[in-house]
Amino acid sequence: MQHGQQLGGLVESILKRLGYEPSTVADAHLCCGSAGTYSIFQPKLSQQLKINKLKNLQASSPEMIVTANIGCLMHLQKGTKIPVKHWIELLGN
Repeated sequence: MQHGQQLGGLVESILKRLGYEPSTVADAHLCCGSAGTYSIFQPKLSQQLKINKLKNLQASSPEMIVTANIGCLMHLQKGTKIPVKHWIELLGN
């Protein structure tokens, strides 16, 4: 939503209204390395981007990592033991 639809901050504001406390993440605008077929055609770079993204995401020791992108969700899940969820999953809690 941040990139394709230019809706940066929308998900965070919804989660705040639901009582969640989103953390500020360094370089939040940078890709996790999934980006459609990018992870298939550029696997080494994709893995490095994932490592960098997870380092930044895990810096605040979060209970979970939340994303609005299903590709990012699947990609990030492969690199961390912290639960990675789609933000829609939190709406029912």
